[in-house]
Amino acid sequence: MSDIKFEIKETTGVLSESAKGWKKELNLISWNDKEAKYDIRDWDTEHKKMGKGVTLSVEELKKLKDILDEMEL
Repeated sequence: MSDIKFEIKETTGVLSESAKGWKKELNLISWNDKEAKYDIRDWDTEHKKMGKGVTLSVEELKKLKDILDEMEL
């Protein structure tokens, strides 16, 4: 299996933290030298290990924001 190359361009925010110190974060990340996209996933404290996540384009992130704004929480 080939290594996945990533570069965190911007850390937007932390959504939560587990008892083991892993943080669920919203970041702007370039995967394999491609255009950076927004990404939500769990990261270890050193940003070397990661959990499964979801990557969103700017358009998808805007749509998600619209959906969340319409929700009654």
